[in-house]
Parts: sequence; structure tokens; C-alpha cells
Amino acid sequence: MVIDTKNQHSLPNKTIQSMSRLNNKIMLPLNKIPKQWLNIAPFLPEKPYPCLLPNGMPASPEIMKQIFPTECVKQAMSEDEFIDIPREIREAFALCNRPTPLVRAFRLEKALGLDSDRIKIFYKAEYVSPTGSHKGNTAIAQAYYAKKDKIKGLTTETGAGQWGSALAMAGTMMDLDVKVFQVRASYYDKPGRRVLMNNFGADLVPSPSNQTEVGKVFYKENSNHPGSLGIAISEALELAMKTPDYKYSLGSVLDFVCLHQTVIGLEAKEQMEIAGEYPDVVIGCVGGGSNFSGIAFPFIKDKLLGIKSNTEFIGAEPAACPSITKGKYTWDFGDTAKIAPIAKMFTLGHSFIPPAVHAGGLRYHGAAPILSMLANHDLVSSAMYHQTRAIKAGMLFSRTEGILPAVETCHAIVSAIDKALEAKEEGKKCTILFNFSGHGYFDTHAYKALQENKLVDFEYPNEEIEAALKDLPVVDESKFM
Repeated sequence: MVIDTKNQHSLPNKTIQSMSRLNNKIMLPLNKIPKQWLNIAPFLPEKPYPCLLPNGMPASPEIMKQIFPTECVKQAMSEDEFIDIPREIREAFALCNRPTPLVRAFRLEKALGLDSDRIKIFYKAEYVSPTGSHKGNTAIAQAYYAKKDKIKGLTTETGAGQWGSALAMAGTMMDLDVKVFQVRASYYDKPGRRVLMNNFGADLVPSPSNQTEVGKVFYKENSNHPGSLGIAISEALELAMKTPDYKYSLGSVLDFVCLHQTVIGLEAKEQMEIAGEYPDVVIGCVGGGSNFSGIAFPFIKDKLLGIKSNTEFIGAEPAACPSITKGKYTWDFGDTAKIAPIAKMFTLGHSFIPPAVHAGGLRYHGAAPILSMLANHDLVSSAMYHQTRAIKAGMLFSRTEGILPAVETCHAIVSAIDKALEAKEEGKKCTILFNFSGHGYFDTHAYKALQENKLVDFEYPNEEIEAALKDLPVVDESKFM
């Protein structure tokens, strides 16, 4: 596959397209796949904090390279505004249907009784990828750089299975073995994802498992333990560190993962400009924070530079695992067994085990460090939703726009609906952009539960969050700042 990179301006003068119900999508040609990722680090209100070792000292690049692909570590520490995307990765992006469409949700607007001249809802359609979500944007990059390191395979964790599916596909593309520890609750709740991962050749195990020392602790206590992303991360890390020629791959949270996802927002910025619009509100669901970062960072850069200062950024979370809404901004381990590096982030505590809600991809105890810093500076806000309300919003979306959303995506949809109805009530103009991070055709069990009135809402008690936050690492920032 060859991408034409000569003609970089195939949309002359960025002519504004007249959007209508018969023309509600803005498509970009192949040569508009971004050539560079946007690094938000140089624009942050303070210098990013380093990842730390258990002794509280910064992890050196050499240590991080033992865990992650070499180039990914370099990218996480880069201060360059833009980082080039290799041609091979861009070709794989093209195979995965990048650039993705920007869609105007006219029928949803009508169902909400909105004045479409005043209140507009757009979404970035990441569901068009082969595995149905945004996760391939970093899976392809990480697998490519792992292959450059001449390793044999990657280990990883997955919640709902979107990330595991994407890395399994990327492993096939780059001829790498992939071992996936899937959170047990999601492993049994989403059998279609298991089939997809196995089809791509991944070795899939429900977590906690009896295959690692970390997993055995929880597995012996309860062989039906629902698991958590924190436990699954510990298992994947343990296996990677014990297995020659293997490294660990993470689908969210880390700086380089958020970097890779900025192709979403870079495309969206150009598409919004073509439509003659700029968002007043940008929304993404938040588990670890990668898809939110991907859609938001290019627009947050504008806000940090004072170019567009009034845009609101909202991270939509599940009430069962509200890391930004109810968490504490502090240092914590990235996994349950304290194997992963320590990072400064909004966290519910690494020992936090969230209820087995259907949004498996949002059941992580922390949020990405960069996203957390922005939230701590009040540049990003959060909103939390019970799963019944979120999935009902997804049902409305499917009946109006014709696409069944993933349960994770439903949280962004309900937040967008809230902001649209708020603008309607206040008589304001408002342009809303949200990231449609993935489809829900493997999530039919959740919709079936809604139809049968069997959904149960969970909101984690404050006292249990406080208990989980008592086991945080003690860090003396004066040693390295």
C-alpha cells in the first residue's frame, strides 16, 4: 500500500462544506492521515512529572526500555511539539480506515428537540476501524516499535477487550506473539471479543489467573474473582519481565499512548474547520484517559495558547469507577501488585476493585498523568454516570444515528446529551464534539440487560475509596523536582 504524500492540500482553501441530513459526514482523503503526532507536554502549565521506581526516585530511560519499546520511551520523554509518524504506521492506519469520518448527529439533535442552527452535535467516528475502536492508533505504533526492537512478543491487559483486540490485530500485522490478560468480568461478559482476539492469534487468559504469582493470590481466594485492570496489568507486567524477548504494552494512561491517539483530534480539528465550526465543548469517556486525550489535546493546546479560551473539556466516567470525580491527585502505583512504575495522577487507590459494570474499559483506578495534571489545573472537568442512564443514551443514539455504541462510548454520549439540553434550556448556542470511541456490537449483553430491566447501578462508597487511598506510596517530590 502506498500513500500519496505529495499533495498535502487536496481540499483547496479548506472550502466550507454545507452539512445537511443528506450530507452529514466530512471525510478526509488518505493523504490527510496526520504525518506527525502532537506532543502536549511543551504546552502544559507545569513540567510533566516523571514515572518513579518503588524507592521514589525517577525511573531512568534504561529501566523503562526494559519494559516498553525503546522508541515509545523516547517519545514519552520528548519535549518536541510534533513527533514524526513513520510511513509504515501511516500505511497501517490507512488499512484501518484512517482518516475516520467526522459526523453531524442530525437525527439525535432532532430527537432531543434541538434548534439545529444553534445547537450542534458532532462525533468522531472511531468505530470504523477493523476492531471497532480507537485503540488501534497506539496498538499499531507500539507493535511497530516493538518489532524494531527485534523482540518476539508483547504481553498486555484488557478490560472490555477493545484494547486486546487492537493489539492482537497489530501483532498479526507486525508478526509478533501477543498474550492478553482480560479482566475476568469482561472475559465472560463479552465472548465476541474473545473470538476476535483468538482469531487474530492472541493467547487469551481471564484475569486473575493461575498463570502468574500475582494472579494466583487473587485466584486462590476466589476463582470467580471479577478482576480489575490493576490486577490484569500486574499479571501482564510480571509475565513480560520473566519472559525473554517479550515486552509489555499498555493501551492507555501513559504519555506515549496519549500521544499516539492525537491523530483523532488533529483530524477532527481540520474537519471542524472544513465545516466552519469550532467546538464549545469537547467530550470523551475516561477510563485511563487515552481516547479523551486523543480528541481533546489538539484543542487543549489552543486553549493553553490563548487561541480559543472558552472551550470546555469534559471527561465522562462511570459512577462505579470515578477516578477524576472522586479520586485524589497524588502518587500511586499503576497496578495492584505494585510492579508498575509510580505516577502522579487522579487515583482511587491501586487496591481499588470496582464493581463488575458493563463498561469494562473504564474500570481503571487512575487517570493518565497528563490528563490528571490538566484536571488539577481545572482545564478539564469530569462528570460521572450510572450505567443504566449511559446505556439508555446509547440506545437512543442507536435508534437515531443507526450505530450501536460500546458501553464505554455511551458515557460520552450521555454527557453530550446533557450539555446539549443544558444549552437548549439556557437558550445558548453550543457546538459539541465527542469522541465515538468504539461500537457496541460485542456489547449486546449490556443492551439485553437494559431491555430486560436487569441493569444494576453501582456508585462506589466514599468510605471504601478512602480505605483504598490509605495504601498510597510516600513520595518526596523535593528529591527530583
